[in-house]
Amino acid sequence: MQSFLTAPAIMTGLGLFFGTILAVAYKLLKVEEDPRLAHTEEMLPGTNCGACGEPGCLPFATKLVDNEVEPSACTVASSDDIEAIADFLGVDAGKATKRVARLHCAGGRREAFQIAEYHGFESCRAAAVVSGGGKGCSWGCLGLSDCDIACDFDAIHMNENGLPVVDVELCTACGDCVDACPRDLFELLPLDQKLFVQCNTPLEGEAVTVLCSVGCDGCAKCAADAPEGLIEMKNELPIIDYTSGIAASPKATGRCPTGAIQWLESGQFIDNQESERGHAQLH
Repeated sequence: MQSFLTAPAIMTGLGLFFGTILAVAYKLLKVEEDPRLAHTEEMLPGTNCGACGEPGCLPFATKLVDNEVEPSACTVASSDDIEAIADFLGVDAGKATKRVARLHCAGGRREAFQIAEYHGFESCRAAAVVSGGGKGCSWGCLGLSDCDIACDFDAIHMNENGLPVVDVELCTACGDCVDACPRDLFELLPLDQKLFVQCNTPLEGEAVTVLCSVGCDGCAKCAADAPEGLIEMKNELPIIDYTSGIAASPKATGRCPTGAIQWLESGQFIDNQESERGHAQLH
């Protein structure tokens, strides 16, 4: 009978001992949470898209409360919401440059040579892995809507030419389309960066134009016409240094024989105007 009672007594004693240790540790090690944190998180969109550079709205709210970032870094929130957060925290809202997704390809159905018809799972990633899709250009857009499906903000839609059109008003630069594209064709750029190369093909001359009428043929005329230091030719493609601080101008696009480099005032493909202009320049 005595041994029967001893075991529960020991267990109860151990429980009280370790419980006391945990309670003391909690009291000593507890990190006080800023009471503004929960309300700040509630004021954010709650999309957890990562466009702000943080993995979610809670980590971003934490940095807001700690005054490590500005409210304007949230590209999803409206201007009114950003002002409300700034007023609540008593900080400056800041001014963020709007970024949008741009596609390094203008070779739609009308411009890119088709070598086959792809029949299978309607996915760019599947086509790229299984057969490479039906386009002759192995570096161009496959046009099977992975980016459209991945976009949580309804900012991407496929046009009649088989290319994804980004709505710059709805785009939040979250980067989902960048991750979804198996050919790494999307790049997030400030909307005010208007000079853009719509090609990703590392070929030159006729090797490009037989595959796509608006592909870059590597002639380097754009680099010659642009301000010195703005454009450098790498792997037969013009690479624009957006961090150079050198002001770009439409002049760099003037002598491009295929229209592969464009001056974009807003959207990349507005009623296919850019694509059609490049096609007309070749013919």
